[in-house]
Amino acid sequence: MDDTHGIRIRPGGLADAPAVLDMLDAAVIWMNDRGNTEQWGTTPYSQRPGGVERVERYTTENSSYIAELDGTPVGALVLDCAPSPQMPIAPAEEPERYVRLLISDRQHTGQGIGAALLAHAAEETRRAGVALLRVDCWAGGGGELVAFYERNGFTPTARFLSEGWPGQVLARRVV
Repeated sequence: MDDTHGIRIRPGGLADAPAVLDMLDAAVIWMNDRGNTEQWGTTPYSQRPGGVERVERYTTENSSYIAELDGTPVGALVLDCAPSPQMPIAPAEEPERYVRLLISDRQHTGQGIGAALLAHAAEETRRAGVALLRVDCWAGGGGELVAFYERNGFTPTARFLSEGWPGQVLARRVV
């Protein structure tokens, strides 16, 4: 259980799925309010076909972690051993950990929650004896999301297109 800047990171579970869904729904609204309807669309995550079930799987079938401030969930990270099979991304040619989800509560933007969760992902990857941590993200807009990952130690590797959605794979060596 890490504690960085008052942010406590703990293992997640099925009981955290509603809080993660709330963060995802709020992120869609936040993006849409800023004119970004391309990254995650306009439908709240909890109302998408399979959205609730996907988050429940994330918290039970993968390694999930919850960031808390004063006991309240304010961020979530889901780690897996490979990219999502729904994405046109090849698994690495070596063992890897893959960030399948990184989300923070929009009410706490700028407080280092995403950075703390990525640092935790790097540490978990290291603990597993794995040298490669990867993530993919939306590469549209002005590239702000790609730049966020670069500021957190990731290097862009490959671009991809998934049904018209521009994506970027990034990698970070942790060992």
